Amino acid sequence: MTSYPTTDRLTVANALESHDFQITDDRTIGHANEIFGSAHVPYLLVRDHDGRCEGLLTRIGMSPFLSRSPYSERTLVGATAHQRGPFAWPTMSLAVAALAMQTKHLTVWPVTDDDGYLLGVITSARVTDLLTPA
Repeated sequence: MTSYPTTDRLTVANALESHDFQITDDRTIGHANEIFGSAHVPYLLVRDHDGRCEGLLTRIGMSPFLSRSPYSERTLVGATAHQRGPFAWPTMSLAVAALAMQTKHLTVWPVTDDDGYLLGVITSARVTDLLTPA
């Protein structure tokens, strides 16, 4: 018989999902746009030059640069208005994470370890599913 933790004991680790599509902050908006076009993903996770999580980039965050084609080839991802930290951590209470996501209007939130390296993401849909009693 499988036992599940009660909702008051759930942590972010229980809701953690992987996400493979990442980009470094020193790549151009044009390169990010190519990834969005070929991978058909709603967001890209942004890493800094050391590999630590820098944030999350969406097409909306890139739109001011895409409307002016020459800027998309010169503007770096790090210069865009993308979601930045603080990020969730695996031991955080899932109820607290849900409240933070609701307050910040986040549908996706990166999860990092103590050193800032990406572990995965949590989504509002997954959090809601886990916190909703059966």
